Amino acid sequence: MSRIQPTRPQIEVIAWLAIFLLLFCLSWGLHWHERLDEFIDNHDDYPLDHALLALNISGFLGLIYSALRISDLSREVNRRLQAEKNVDWIACHDTLTELPNRRFLDSVCAQAMSDQRTQEAYAAFSIDLDGFKKINDLLGHDHGDAVLKAVAQRLSSLFPRDRVFRLGGDEFVVLARRTGNVDFAALGERIVSVISKPVTFNGVAVDLGASVGFALCPENGDDLSQAIRHSDCAMYVAKKQGRNLVKPFVSSMQDELAKRIRVEADLRAAIKNAEIVPYYQPLVDLKTNKIIGFEALARWRTASGEFIPPSEFIPVAEEAGLIVDLTDQLLRHACTDALSWPSDLVLSFNLSPIQLSDRLLGLRILKILGDVGLPAHRIELEVTESAIIQDAVTARIVLDDLVNAGVRIALDDFGTGYSSLSQLSSYRFDKIKIDRSFVASFETDEKQDKVIKAIIALGAGLGVTITAEGIEEESQRQRLQDLGCDIGQGYLLGRPAPAERLAADQVSARISQLR
Repeated sequence: MSRIQPTRPQIEVIAWLAIFLLLFCLSWGLHWHERLDEFIDNHDDYPLDHALLALNISGFLGLIYSALRISDLSREVNRRLQAEKNVDWIACHDTLTELPNRRFLDSVCAQAMSDQRTQEAYAAFSIDLDGFKKINDLLGHDHGDAVLKAVAQRLSSLFPRDRVFRLGGDEFVVLARRTGNVDFAALGERIVSVISKPVTFNGVAVDLGASVGFALCPENGDDLSQAIRHSDCAMYVAKKQGRNLVKPFVSSMQDELAKRIRVEADLRAAIKNAEIVPYYQPLVDLKTNKIIGFEALARWRTASGEFIPPSEFIPVAEEAGLIVDLTDQLLRHACTDALSWPSDLVLSFNLSPIQLSDRLLGLRILKILGDVGLPAHRIELEVTESAIIQDAVTARIVLDDLVNAGVRIALDDFGTGYSSLSQLSSYRFDKIKIDRSFVASFETDEKQDKVIKAIIALGAGLGVTITAEGIEEESQRQRLQDLGCDIGQGYLLGRPAPAERLAADQVSARISQLR
C-alpha cells in the first residue's frame, strides 16, 4: 500500500497552527499583554479596546473553522485509506453483480498453475444466456441489468461453496470443486433450470434460457485455464444446436470452433467488401408459363472462386449479429437491380427468423425502398411460420406495418413447420409456398400428393396464391399445373443467376424459352 502524502490544505493548517504557537510563546515571554494594556490606557481617545475585541472574536472563529477543516481532512484521509484497501476488490469484481470478474479468474488460473502441490480437480461450466440481447433491445438496459443480477444471485445460491464469475455481457463461468461422484451433465441441467425461471422486474415477467458447456480439469485440459477454454467451446456448440442445452467438451469441438471463427472473420470481411450478392431465380406462372418475378438468393463467392452455401454462412451471420447488416445490404442491392426490370415483375426476398423479433425491421425495409425508389407493391417478403411463432407479438406489429405500406408477404416452407391454420387466419398472407420436400416425392408418394392437393385447395379457398418450389422435372411441372398450382420455381424453370444475366432486354428471351 502506498504512503498517503499530506495535502496542501493540511500543510496550510499546520503552518498556521505553528505560527499561532510561536506568537503565543513570544507574547508570554515578552509580556506583550501588559504593554498592550498600558498602551490602551495612555491612548483612551482611540477605540483600541473594541478593535482588539473584534480581533479576538475573529481569531476564535478562525480556530473553530480550522478545527472543522482538520476534521474534514481527517475524514477524507480515512476515506482514501479505505478506498486503497478496496482497490483490489474493485479491480477484480464486476460492479453490477458483485461477482468476481475475468481478472480475478485469470489470477485464480495463474495461482493454480504456479502451485503444483495443490492440484485440485475442477469442473468448469461456461454459461451464456439465451435471448438476453432481445431483453436489452426491447425492454431496455434497466431490465437487462436486473436480469443479470438475478442470474448472479441464482448461480451463487446454487454454488454457495464454489466460485461464480461474470466475464462480461451475459457470459458466466462456474468453477466447481469435484468432490465425490457427481453427475456433471445433471448439474448443468440444474443450472439451466435455475436460470430459466422467469425474472419479474417492475411487473414485467421476462423469460430466460441458457446454453451450458462444461469441461473437467485435468481430464479435458492440462491446466485450469485450458479447461475453461474447452468449456467455452462446448457452450458454443450447445448454443448453436438450440436453446437450454448442456454439452460436455469433446476434442472434436475444437476443430468446429476454429472453423466457425474463420468463417465469421471471412464473413465480416465479405460484408464489409460487399462480396455477398443476390442471384435471381425466376418465379413462373404455371398457367401461362410467363415469368412473374424473381426470388433473390444470397450467393457468396470467395476470392478463390469457391461458392459458400447459404446454409453455412447465414446461421453464422445470425449468431454473430451480422444478419441485419447483411440483409440490409442484399435488400438494397436487389431493389436497385429490380428497378431495371419490367414494372410488372416482383422481387421476392427472404427474411431471417431472427429479424422478425426486431420492431425496427419494417422501418428499415421501407426506408430502403424509399431510398432506392422501388414501389412497395413490387416486393414480396418471405417469412417462415417458425419465425412468426418465436415472437408472435413483434412479428404481428412488423408484418402489419409492412402490409399496410403495400408490401406483399409470403409464407415460406409451408408444411414443414407448424402448418397452423390459425396463422393463416391471423395474418394477411398473399402467398403460400409449398416446400420442396413435398414436390420432390409427391409423384410417387400418395400421402405427399394428398398434402399438396390439400394445400392448393386451401389456397384457393382463402384466395391466396400457391407457389411450389423445387420443380426439377417436366412431369412435376405438368402435374402441379393440372392440380391448379399458381406459380412454380425450380431448376427446370430457371437456375439462380447474377443480375447481369437478367437485364431487361433479356427477360423477354427467357419468357419465350419457357413457352
